[in-house]
Amino acid sequence: MQTVDVLVVGAGLAGLCTARLLAGRDLNVLVVDRRRSLSAGIRTTGIFVRRTLDDFDLPGHLLGPGIRDVLLYPPSRRSPVRLTSDRDEFRVADMAAVYEHARRAAEAAGARVLLGARYAGMSRGTVRFADAEPVAARFVVGADGARSRVARDLGLDVNRRFLVGAEVVHPMVAGGTAPAFHCVLDPRVAPGYLGWVVDDGRHAHVGVAGYPDAMRGGVRRSLETFVADAPGCPVPAGPVERRGGPIPVGGVLRRLACPAGLLVGDAAGAVSPLTAGGLDPCLRMAELAAEVAAAYLRTGDQGVLRRYDGGALRSRFRGRLLLRRGFAGLRSPAVVEAAFAGLRSGAGRAAAARILFGDGSFPDVRPRPVGRAGLMRG
Repeated sequence: MQTVDVLVVGAGLAGLCTARLLAGRDLNVLVVDRRRSLSAGIRTTGIFVRRTLDDFDLPGHLLGPGIRDVLLYPPSRRSPVRLTSDRDEFRVADMAAVYEHARRAAEAAGARVLLGARYAGMSRGTVRFADAEPVAARFVVGADGARSRVARDLGLDVNRRFLVGAEVVHPMVAGGTAPAFHCVLDPRVAPGYLGWVVDDGRHAHVGVAGYPDAMRGGVRRSLETFVADAPGCPVPAGPVERRGGPIPVGGVLRRLACPAGLLVGDAAGAVSPLTAGGLDPCLRMAELAAEVAAAYLRTGDQGVLRRYDGGALRSRFRGRLLLRRGFAGLRSPAVVEAAFAGLRSGAGRAAAARILFGDGSFPDVRPRPVGRAGLMRG
């Protein structure tokens, strides 16, 4: 049985970035994932926001063109509200390639990555797998998604409030219009959230998400209904990919760490409660998680783990949690249609722009050094 300093369960962006940072601190790090290919089971659209693009050294060749226009549609789809920024606000990534890039960077830093190893539980520092040899680990990082088994086995908090989303990816028609982010607020197909169409320069991502208890016929039926008349959607030529999965929107969990391990990414609830964006939070929390875990393993001081405090993070975006609760209550198309009158006003447009283009989606979790933070060197 092999022994490691840190076992990271989950080879998504959060797990791979945390592994790279820990390996860079001279720790023996192993990453495991149940998938046999990092291109399988992708759940995220891959939208990186300006704040992430500014702060992290992302692989630009894996990102689509910059998007400056957001169009917000009421349930009727008539007269959308257009918001235009003077900067690139979004870029959509080729996530399969991003994951592979992050894997190579983690391995270049000294971490090992083992695919096809399905987590089966842990006991007293020994982690078991359904189809691989057990591993003895001093510390376990749970990066295994919104419904984390690692969180339960560590006795940490678990996500309890979810949206469920589904997406199809279609090829774009050559010579189309400039990329834009189309967002449809229609509780008939996306109760408590929205439908979207956004392109990465080669493909259009068409999706919906909402609260599962209010989706008539389920998320796939909602997606089929939305695709039929989604604005900005190309003529379907058959999707090249389908995605989907749960999105935790209850905010960062309060209890994220214990002497046996900690949580990152979706497992930690590191998703903006209002916008449901998780890529920026997972990168920011990966930095803090690696710093705290390395300090704890170096000193043995359990007091260090208190720095990884989900309760403190939650207190920094109470407003977003309140807005999420309000948004969740918009279940009538007539009410949403009426609310668009407010969005068309100067104050409404400013508030929408602040949410979509602002810097407050997720708080910084530690002082940042001067310059951009390296994300995936190698």
